[in-house]
Amino acid sequence: MTSTYAVIGATGQQGGATARALLASGAGVRALVRRTDSDAAAALERSGAELVRADLTDVASLRAAFEGVDGVFAMTTSFTDRGTEGEVEDGVRIADAAAAAGVGHLVYSSVGGAERQTGVPHFESKRRIEEYIASLGIPATVVRPVFFMENLAPAEENGTTVLRLPLPAGVPLQMVAVDDIGAVAASALLDPARIPGGAVEIAGDERTGGQIAEAFGGRYEALPVDVLDDPDLKSMFTWLAEQKPAYRADLALTRELAPSVLDLPAWAARR
Repeated sequence: MTSTYAVIGATGQQGGATARALLASGAGVRALVRRTDSDAAAALERSGAELVRADLTDVASLRAAFEGVDGVFAMTTSFTDRGTEGEVEDGVRIADAAAAAGVGHLVYSSVGGAERQTGVPHFESKRRIEEYIASLGIPATVVRPVFFMENLAPAEENGTTVLRLPLPAGVPLQMVAVDDIGAVAASALLDPARIPGGAVEIAGDERTGGQIAEAFGGRYEALPVDVLDDPDLKSMFTWLAEQKPAYRADLALTRELAPSVLDLPAWAARR
């Protein structure tokens, strides 16, 4: 019988990438979505996914959506009006629902460095969720992606490509493509034993600001961290600049789990 996996946020970036990777492997996907009538949901359904409406703020709806599946992919975010506390609440409900439904394996997408007491608010909230999942004793794997390549936004100015980040030019930054997060998460669901210890920090590349800009055929300009208004992001970029290294991904294991993992030039060529 084909195994079926519930994917939270299946119309979003990470959830969508995980759903696509699972479907490509021949697994069944139960796509948990807020709206079953959206274009993104319709595209998933055409690809073979089963659509289920679920609300992260309602543990009963999550438990019902998890009934009968072999595993669950979960991610949470603090970048809503509910902030980090709302993120933790969502993570707790997801874990409780997975435990109540007797889910065979839970894969939680956290963030690189979450276990290292960074003080970055959205890292710490994800760490609290990791710890809660562990406290329940349910079968689980934590995937910790580093900086998303999708968050790089070079600009075209007078025929020149310019990349600006609030990060000193010589500081290396590990990064990963969202599709590769999905590939690793799918691998963790399909064969949890491939991730020793139940947790892995993942990346597809590591480059300094200048090297990142070169991948786009442009130049780099380092910005002061004070250009950031969001205290959470300011805390993150301060941590990235001060820790050497900050992210500590296992690039070799990432490639084992996602053999076609993209480095930055390969990802940039697909933009």
